[in-house]
Amino acid sequence: MKKRVLGLTLACTVTAMSLAGCSGSSDNTGTTAAAGGETTKAAESTAAPAAGDSTTAAPTAPAADGDTVLKWAVWDISSTVYYQPLIDAFEAANPGVKIEMVDLGSADYQTVLATELTGSGSDFDIATIKDVPGYTTLVNKGVLEALDDYIAKDSVDLSQYGGITDQVTVDGKLYELPFRSDFWVMFYNKDVFDNAGVEYPTNDMTFEQYDALARSVTNDTPGQEVYGAHYHTWRSAVQLFGILDGKNSIVDGSYDFLKPYYEMILSQQEDGVCQDYATLKTSSLHYSGAFAQGNVAMMNMGSWFIPTLIEKIKTGEYGAEVANWGLVKYPHAEGVEPGSTLATITCLSIPTSAPHKDLAWEFVKFVCGPDGAEVVAQTGTIPAITTDAVVAAISGMEGFPTDEASAEALKTANTYLEMPVHPKSSEIETVLNEGHDNIMTEGCTIDEGIAEMTEGVQAVLGQ
Repeated sequence: MKKRVLGLTLACTVTAMSLAGCSGSSDNTGTTAAAGGETTKAAESTAAPAAGDSTTAAPTAPAADGDTVLKWAVWDISSTVYYQPLIDAFEAANPGVKIEMVDLGSADYQTVLATELTGSGSDFDIATIKDVPGYTTLVNKGVLEALDDYIAKDSVDLSQYGGITDQVTVDGKLYELPFRSDFWVMFYNKDVFDNAGVEYPTNDMTFEQYDALARSVTNDTPGQEVYGAHYHTWRSAVQLFGILDGKNSIVDGSYDFLKPYYEMILSQQEDGVCQDYATLKTSSLHYSGAFAQGNVAMMNMGSWFIPTLIEKIKTGEYGAEVANWGLVKYPHAEGVEPGSTLATITCLSIPTSAPHKDLAWEFVKFVCGPDGAEVVAQTGTIPAITTDAVVAAISGMEGFPTDEASAEALKTANTYLEMPVHPKSSEIETVLNEGHDNIMTEGCTIDEGIAEMTEGVQAVLGQ
């Protein structure tokens, strides 16, 4: 896997936060199917109402006579802060070209887009791709243009995407480029560590070190509980630890590699290091609420939580008990490069029916490239590739932790999709969710749960 510094979106400014690239988790409003069936977890802020299912053109400046107009399929125009700055920058650099956004709505975006692109007379030049299953569907329908010739012609360096493009290649061809992505980091409460007299977590922790650190700050005294770690009820909060080595995949149909991580977390659960999964599930406690209580030392969660945390501290919804927070990179197994993490992505594609393919490529190349990344970063959004300027823009946001380690946590090494491209990702997701729930509620042993997942996914793969 090629190394690079991955920039990923926070998807919103601190004051007007939208997560146009991903929808909310099952705990939030506006959910959609995510990269592989588990709902994408990015919509932490309260987004503006979706534009609806009808096609709505954006109120853009009228094109002058002789201008070429490129139509761009998007969702949630009114609540997405980076669309217009990208358009302004591209149009300034390309006189005579105008970009017209068409809002297809958020809730059923991929379904509506597929209908548009498979119908007669579709005239979209650029399509935003919301999730991996939607991408797979469009590729299988043959309505997306392969970008390989364009990439070769302009010598686009795919290594800048940290291996993500390798994971969305279908039969040797690439039909999309990412321009934003959300990735997993470790949030921590500095006051919890200070009160315990324990050093803060670092950007280079093995899982053994992480487990020991979590235990060192745990307090199980009734009424004074401090939890060294917190795991939300998504299977991704546990299972995806196992794919950080790049050797295992969540869709291969064999899951013995998950055993050490379930053993670690169930042991923590038994010892009071983390809250009981069954209780969390029954109470529907959101991870943001758990962290806001101020008695959670560390919590693995996605970058989408950063703007929410900043905003809620700023408005006073979250109190002083969480105001002193920080970030570090994900823990890693022995021998795995620090900064290896997991991501969900939002991409751009060119429909096969696009009227202006060459100009559309220029827009895709700009938005998904280093120039577009800097524009996106200036809106408080982490783009799909980063430079030092991008990291400086994000870490310089008001309310972002001022320590160097938190800024460094925005730089990643190997990045793996939560769910890679697979035609049966949704069915696989269902089996894995059921197995995870059975293990975490101790309805079965770890070995039994893993056997259940293996048997179930192999049955799906054999269909």
